[in-house]
Amino acid sequence: MLRRPRRNRVSPTIRKMVQETTLQVSDLVLPLFLVEGTKVDEQITSLPVARRMSLDVILEEVNTCVSLGLKQFILFPSIPENRKDTIASYSYAKDNFYLTAANTIKSKFPDICLISDVAMDPYNSDGHDGLVVDGKIVNDPTLPILAKMAVAQAEAGFDIIAPSDMMDGRVEHIRTALDEHGYEDKLILAYTAKYASAFYGPFRDALDSAPKSGDKKTYQMNPANVNEAHIEAELDIAEGADMIMVKPAMHYLDVINEFKASYDIPIVAYHVSGECAQLLAASRLGWLDYDQAMPEAVLSIKRAGADIIITYFAKELAIKFSKA
Repeated sequence: MLRRPRRNRVSPTIRKMVQETTLQVSDLVLPLFLVEGTKVDEQITSLPVARRMSLDVILEEVNTCVSLGLKQFILFPSIPENRKDTIASYSYAKDNFYLTAANTIKSKFPDICLISDVAMDPYNSDGHDGLVVDGKIVNDPTLPILAKMAVAQAEAGFDIIAPSDMMDGRVEHIRTALDEHGYEDKLILAYTAKYASAFYGPFRDALDSAPKSGDKKTYQMNPANVNEAHIEAELDIAEGADMIMVKPAMHYLDVINEFKASYDIPIVAYHVSGECAQLLAASRLGWLDYDQAMPEAVLSIKRAGADIIITYFAKELAIKFSKA
């Protein structure tokens, strides 16, 4: 007898009944860009769906998102040049506005999940994720700095500590430091397969965090490699990571899928700024239907195996879900 798969597509109701992958608001994390000051609300030219916001504006944004059911956020700081030095000392300073902002956000919205960013590049004068010595990004001397940063973030109230630096051994170093300071319940989200991608441009525009010289290819992964991603994953899990990330997402769906099949901890995908920006640009030129293409793009990341998706479209998707 001829089998006819089209029978499962004859009506919207039936299509919904047999849908294999479902995207929901609890799958999504919204990135937020924090700047000093008050009443700052600046659209990012290269990523129009995102803004640089001062704390007062971010509190309004979080409140709006929570009302839509979106309660997961990752916070990134834009640090003024006069706060930067070669050892990223401001990253764990008591007066760091990023840390005080996190404390305020969590005080006002205790039920949200707030994810940090652990890396030197927002804070050091070199623009690299690790310590630079004689023009070289050095691994092991970076680890104590990252650990101090992570402990300060845990103290500030972040729920999940997310090292994005790609230094070898940093998960174990951070886990040990967190536990020694009484933060055993703080999760670590490891940027495990963070590729040296061309799709980070708008993010670096937003935070002015591009390297002052050279590139990040000595510590971020080669886009050609998948086996290496498994080595990174096995190491991060052995060192104590609670979640592992693939970044970027759209151009690395195969890696997401392999991670999902191979590891029994949550897989996070970062739908990065350049991936979102190219979809926005094509839509503004009339080459794509934004209302259809945007949800399809994010759904494909979930279908590939991501349990959690960091995307600049999270709020817009939450609005769509609220109207469904």
